[in-house]
Amino acid sequence: MVEDNSNSVTDRLLRATQTPWSPGQEVATVLISKNSLLRMGLKHLLADTCFAVSGAGFDETSALSCYSPSTPTLFIVEASHATDRGIETVRNLKAHDLEARVVIVADQFDIRFVQAGRDQGVNAFCLMTSTREVLVKSLELVMLGETVLPSSMVLAVLREMAGRAECPPNDVIAGRGTAAPDPNARRLSAREAEILGCLKEGAPNKIIARKLDVAEATVKVHVKAILRKIGAVNRTQAAIWATEHLPEPQRPSLHA
Repeated sequence: MVEDNSNSVTDRLLRATQTPWSPGQEVATVLISKNSLLRMGLKHLLADTCFAVSGAGFDETSALSCYSPSTPTLFIVEASHATDRGIETVRNLKAHDLEARVVIVADQFDIRFVQAGRDQGVNAFCLMTSTREVLVKSLELVMLGETVLPSSMVLAVLREMAGRAECPPNDVIAGRGTAAPDPNARRLSAREAEILGCLKEGAPNKIIARKLDVAEATVKVHVKAILRKIGAVNRTQAAIWATEHLPEPQRPSLHA
């Protein structure tokens, strides 16, 4: 039996031809968090704003039943532990509605998680310590098409860039003659680096999934992302790239 997706296609076309959001226009807002107290808190903070909470759920499955694809939609996803599960939630939301805006809230963020989130289409990363005014302003910027990052993370990145500018190239330090690492390696998430290490050892998706205790479909999604990030066209090229550029500590052994 072939599923009729005509309605979803029509919905996406309607979203794609919508006029841009304007300040004050109501936004159907859906909260996704396993923490019921956090959902209640966010709903209270957004009361009397244009971000009308139309639904809330503990995961994307329950949340997707709470929104109307014909209106501007904003998903606020809680990812306190900044795990791959949060990124997978975003991926599923974007697959269902590419035009929806997605904001992640957490108590802290690391650069790898932010990079992975941006690759999946996250529009903003907001700290739970933010004030109501900062949160609302961030959501407004997101609806206007901006990307929002915590100021502490931006400052940390700037400090790191300044530090690199003051250091000599890697091939000069301690008389080494090796080339500097490929900058694409920094774009890989921790899980992607794990899987790339397994690809280097020639492991098929089924073995990788068993070792990492994840679904084989999840491994396939990560492999596609890895190939895109490092510019490889197949698993063989990815394995060669890993041999030349992946730091040794990030290469897991399938025989451990």
